[in-house]
Amino acid sequence: MTTRTVLRQRIASGELVVAPGVFDGLSASLVGRIGFAAGYLTGAGVAASGFGLPDIGLVTQTEMTERARVLARALGDVPLIADADTGYGAPLNVIRTVREYEAAGVAAIQLEDQAFPKKCGHLPDKELIDPEQFVAKLRAALDARTDEDLVVIARTDARGPLGLDAAIDRANTYAAAGADVIFVEAPQSVGEVERIAAEVDAPLLINLVIGGLTPLESTERLAELGYAIAIHPSLPLGAAAWAMLSGLAELAGKDPAQWLPGSPAEFFTLVGLAEWSALGERYRERSEGA
Repeated sequence: MTTRTVLRQRIASGELVVAPGVFDGLSASLVGRIGFAAGYLTGAGVAASGFGLPDIGLVTQTEMTERARVLARALGDVPLIADADTGYGAPLNVIRTVREYEAAGVAAIQLEDQAFPKKCGHLPDKELIDPEQFVAKLRAALDARTDEDLVVIARTDARGPLGLDAAIDRANTYAAAGADVIFVEAPQSVGEVERIAAEVDAPLLINLVIGGLTPLESTERLAELGYAIAIHPSLPLGAAAWAMLSGLAELAGKDPAQWLPGSPAEFFTLVGLAEWSALGERYRERSEGA
């Protein structure tokens, strides 16, 4: 069986798929060797580890596709669930993204309803496109796949800017449009995690980010609630970053605690979030004043 068929069967079985974040060949090899059911290609992890950039839409489709190809090869028989941000443009761009990701060997592709450039789901001030616009992109993705077993995941970031009710409405709209799995990003309490499970009529993915907005529920509890996939994108990346930070600080005779991040925003500060945000604000002000 292909990794796509394997992933579909695991989702259909009702057994929770736990997918740690993978961002380079070493992390993918370890996830496969330890025996996880899937790996999750984290866009944030690739931006930070591969390019020294924060997760604010700076990494391109071709860069992500190449990383997906490397990780799919390193994982071997283990399915790769791949973050594709907004699809990198309009429906036409989404079609090319799906084709390239599919050729790279991913088992699932994840698309989201943020406006471009997107932001990490656990950062503030996210902007959305209209649900009708995202449904057009979603349908383009579904039509573009040549392998019907490729899993298409629809993510909504509406919880932050619009509230949970709007996020659940969008989630059900995307499920009705044909998405295989639904991902409501950044629920902010156990009650919200439970509401999503009860009110969204589709297989569900939940994102568990260390220091993020979503409570870190146990695998057992998420399985009880009926979630299909739990991704842990920051766990390997955070451990690797802490090990590097500790070793380098010791070599320099400094205390690593002064750089220790406690949230996604603080982590991205290590790779230039403040500087990139200042640049974005500068040119936003210039465009508005023109």
